[in-house]
Amino acid sequence: MPFRTTVITGATSGIGKETALALAKIDHALYLLVRDVQKGEALKKELIAASGNRSIFVVHCDLADMQSVVNAANELKGKLFAINVLINNAGGINAKRQESADGVELTFAMNHLGHFVLTMNLMPLLQKGQARVINVSSEAHKAARPQYLNDIQFSNDYSPIKAYGLAKLCNIYFTLALAERYGNLGITAYALHPGVVSTAFWKDAGFWGNILSWLARPFMISAEKGAQTSIFLAGAVKLSPKLNGQYFKKGEVTKTTLAAQNASARNKLWQISEQMAAPFLPAL
Repeated sequence: MPFRTTVITGATSGIGKETALALAKIDHALYLLVRDVQKGEALKKELIAASGNRSIFVVHCDLADMQSVVNAANELKGKLFAINVLINNAGGINAKRQESADGVELTFAMNHLGHFVLTMNLMPLLQKGQARVINVSSEAHKAARPQYLNDIQFSNDYSPIKAYGLAKLCNIYFTLALAERYGNLGITAYALHPGVVSTAFWKDAGFWGNILSWLARPFMISAEKGAQTSIFLAGAVKLSPKLNGQYFKKGEVTKTTLAAQNASARNKLWQISEQMAAPFLPAL
């Protein structure tokens, strides 16, 4: 197994934690981007004890705070020559509409915009490492429509399911856009559905989120099983160039909705993301 430098967000719980553990065991040098540094340090000790891999590092990063994301990227650029794998894993859902420190609807900020800013700020290191960018999406993207981009802040008609669905649709748009825009520079990008995972994820989703979680409980899988596609994409020695930009489930390419293939909406999201994050983007 070739030595790899891997950056992962949202590794302190759920599928992120299981992904980090599996990659630590196959000797990836791991950079854990975490909002809670104390939890990150505890995870670091746990991973070292379980794997014997001491190349594990903690970097503070709050994906809902764009300056925090830039600071994390700058810290990595000061320490690393290249990044081989970036796993944009962190995410969340909110029962009530909230805004980030930058005035961005919080679900969109922490599921998409923060990862957009992180990826673009790390692009020089990703290019040097001929990196794989892995975006953890969801079948929840099927609940979203491209027209939701017209009110991306959900200022008029917020619901947690709509906001989360749009964020997961954006993960797929972002994956396809990266493959199109940076594939000729050696970057490959993949989106995935981890499965309906039995974690505390839905605890902030409110009434309907709790109902959906209860209905889905008989079909839920463990976080360990949910991490398998992320582990496959990050750990595989080689992936066919034909897979660049694809959406995976259970370790295999699977279909998205037709809406997720909408090139016009994909380009619109890129423009919106650039406009919203302009003060925090590098001149590439």
